[in-house]
Amino acid sequence: MGPGNNAIGLSKLIFMKKVILFICFIFFISATYSQDKPLNIIVFGAHPDDCDIDAGGTALLFSEMGHNVMFVSLTNGDAGHHSLGGGELARTRIKEAEEAAKRFGVKYTVMNNHDGELMPTLENRLNVIRAIRAWNADIVIAPRPNDYHPDHRYTGVLVQDAAYMVIVPNIAADTPPLKKNPVFLYSHDRFKKPAPFVPDISVVIDAVFEKKIYAMAAHESQFFEWLPWTQGSLDEIPKDEKSRLEMLAKWRYAPLTNVMKESLKKWYGDEGAKAKHAEGFQICEYGKQPTDEEIMKLFPMLGNY
Repeated sequence: MGPGNNAIGLSKLIFMKKVILFICFIFFISATYSQDKPLNIIVFGAHPDDCDIDAGGTALLFSEMGHNVMFVSLTNGDAGHHSLGGGELARTRIKEAEEAAKRFGVKYTVMNNHDGELMPTLENRLNVIRAIRAWNADIVIAPRPNDYHPDHRYTGVLVQDAAYMVIVPNIAADTPPLKKNPVFLYSHDRFKKPAPFVPDISVVIDAVFEKKIYAMAAHESQFFEWLPWTQGSLDEIPKDEKSRLEMLAKWRYAPLTNVMKESLKKWYGDEGAKAKHAEGFQICEYGKQPTDEEIMKLFPMLGNY
């Protein structure tokens, strides 16, 4: 082998080393990306069980992917029952929320405001701000401030009023401010005035729908006592768990609207429109306005039907 062949061999060796180094670099970058810190999602509801209804399926998907989810009820639910009330009912609702949290794989906080008496006070606003900051939230979900129930409406107002303020250091100064404003989202509702709900983001929950129903069923005093009583059907509630879960699943099922199907097609392609169960979210104008690319990162389950 002559000098020319030695030079060629050396060049090949150097080239192969560069290829190996490049592959190692790509592997390192991929590994680093895959180990990004978990997302922090906080969901607000007026009563124990509201978060479960509005975003329970999405919460399950986040939880199963290793992200952190907190449910916050702004009242203790101490008024919504036909035979129980006060401290006894509040303790029952809190205990049920704790069981639901285990089933959903989330944290559950129940604030000590009376059911039916929630007001958009400065004190409550500051507590919402503190909760969002303490959770270091990337995503905040709450109802829109138009609803049949005043507690639902004022929950929406309180969370709206917390948007932007979560980054202001001199507001609720005892809790460090967030360095960036989260994405604030409204959960789905059926109300048309002053404007109908628009699903900017829709999440298919077919894979976890039964788990959602099972987790919701932890709120026994709500779904199998109070709500049936308000509808005059308390004596029709089955006694066994299987039948109760079937009843609750049927009650929570509603055919997807065309608007929801179009949103699902955007995020999942044509297959998305075939989903049976989905949860929709509308972007609030007061928080961060994410691009589609940012939404895909914030909702990593999108596209996986």
